Amino acid sequence: MSKKLDFDKLSTVFYSGCKTKDKWRVGTEHEKFGFNNNDLSPISFEDIKEIFDLLSKKYKWEKILENNLVISLKKNGASITLEPGGQLELSGAPFVSLFETCNEVNTHKEELNDVCKSLDINFMGIGVLPKWDREKIKIMPKKRYEIMSKYMPKVGEHGLDMMKRTTTIQANFDFSSTKDMQIKMRVAQSLQPCIIALYANSPFIDGKLTEYQSYRSYIWTKTDKDRTGLLKFIYNKDFCFEDYTNYLLDIPMYFIIRNNEYIDLTGLTFRDYMKDSSGKFEPNMDDWNNHITTVFPEVRLKSYIEVRGADGGPWSRVCALPAFWTGILYDDEMLNRVWDLAKSWKFHEIENFYDQARVNGLDALAPNGESMKVFLKKILNYSYIGLKNRKIVKKGNDESVFLKPLFEILESGQSPAKFWKNQFLNDWSHDVDMLYKTNYF
Repeated sequence: MSKKLDFDKLSTVFYSGCKTKDKWRVGTEHEKFGFNNNDLSPISFEDIKEIFDLLSKKYKWEKILENNLVISLKKNGASITLEPGGQLELSGAPFVSLFETCNEVNTHKEELNDVCKSLDINFMGIGVLPKWDREKIKIMPKKRYEIMSKYMPKVGEHGLDMMKRTTTIQANFDFSSTKDMQIKMRVAQSLQPCIIALYANSPFIDGKLTEYQSYRSYIWTKTDKDRTGLLKFIYNKDFCFEDYTNYLLDIPMYFIIRNNEYIDLTGLTFRDYMKDSSGKFEPNMDDWNNHITTVFPEVRLKSYIEVRGADGGPWSRVCALPAFWTGILYDDEMLNRVWDLAKSWKFHEIENFYDQARVNGLDALAPNGESMKVFLKKILNYSYIGLKNRKIVKKGNDESVFLKPLFEILESGQSPAKFWKNQFLNDWSHDVDMLYKTNYF
């Protein structure tokens, strides 16, 4: 390995995330599809440049450039980024309370709607772009995406679909120790099918119905098996930061950056890169930190934990996702109760839970044999109690108010995808364009 970069130094990235509970924060990220109202076509890079210019001028967002092109904006610890197919992502700042993170989402929605009025552009909250051929969607001009888009077809049939035609909502959480990280990673990965089912919102592609309620989740299974999916090793008794470091070392790289230039290293694992004795490149911590962001498991470890399983959806569900996980992951009693439910599950049962959730949504079965609806009611109630216990109140409401959209989905008995499917087959007469007129972000 490199003389300047050794295994212990790589692991410090994860150890550095250990924080006392008073320093724990909640971060939220969400993506959405922009479209032109006149013909429903996806927004182009030219459209996004106009949006970014208006946000910068009117709302004082700072422009971030790559090769003299604006590729993101930043302000107050948050950023608005350009995703590969022109999706827009708000990467929120870390906050103490869900009221703060939801206020950030609401402000973003208001600003975006304001500047897009004059452009006749709207946004859709859904997990997969419901129409438009993949080949008609251009990759955005970021060197990272150029390298990825060339590599993806070599390792999976749906990698380009993932890049161009999917959106997600994710939430980010802190941990206090190796043991705390262990249980949070295990609970989050084991329970992710509950979120896949509640948030299932992608039954269409190419203007047609699929057999999936979350086709986005299926796309990820056919993207790149080396860097996606479930992590079996996190259930090992002594799972630790070093195990995750070893996992990352054996994942093929995408690139390194030298003098602001991206250098393609696809196919070379980070372990092999560190062993390279040619002297052409000296591995450094920036290389490692970039590499960490190029793996996409259902639950990802950085100096915090990212929970990544939800389909994109409307703004009300953006706030609900961090609420669901905060009530469980940030309350020790609820965390342990949930783990008591899941800790006996075999790995193949968890895999099957994922398979069922992406196809059947709320009609799936949990590994304990219960219906998803019965199991989810217990989990949502645990989250509700955890949020109540935080005793964070604003205008007479505590944070449990943000779970309301999820309880409503559960009480309806059907995922959003099943609702859209029924509309498509009945009221819409198989016209997927109606989705654009009824599913604004």
